[in-house]
Amino acid sequence: MDYKTARSFIISQGTAPDQNNDGFLVRLKQGKAPIPGQVTNILLALKMVFEGLRGSTTIDRELIYSLYLISYESRERFEAGRQTGVNWPPLLDEDLKRIARTVKSIFAGVWYNH
Repeated sequence: MDYKTARSFIISQGTAPDQNNDGFLVRLKQGKAPIPGQVTNILLALKMVFEGLRGSTTIDRELIYSLYLISYESRERFEAGRQTGVNWPPLLDEDLKRIARTVKSIFAGVWYNH
């Protein structure tokens, strides 16, 4: 996966629910677990975005917004689902933590051990 593909993938998973009914955040909002492999693909794409932005001093607004949604809103939707009794997969909580740490790495420009 290259930077351009990774960027597009992250944007599609975090935004445009009318265009992607199986997007990561759309599924969480509906109280549905991610599609098998979806979190792995998100983490891979985030790593490619990190590598693609290495040395860059700016990040475009569309990507920043998607990164924010993927890291912050996913946690919010997870917690909201938990409060309403959604039975999330056992590793989803840890997966969301990994996503948040990876987004933090992108913002900081420093890879944090995951």
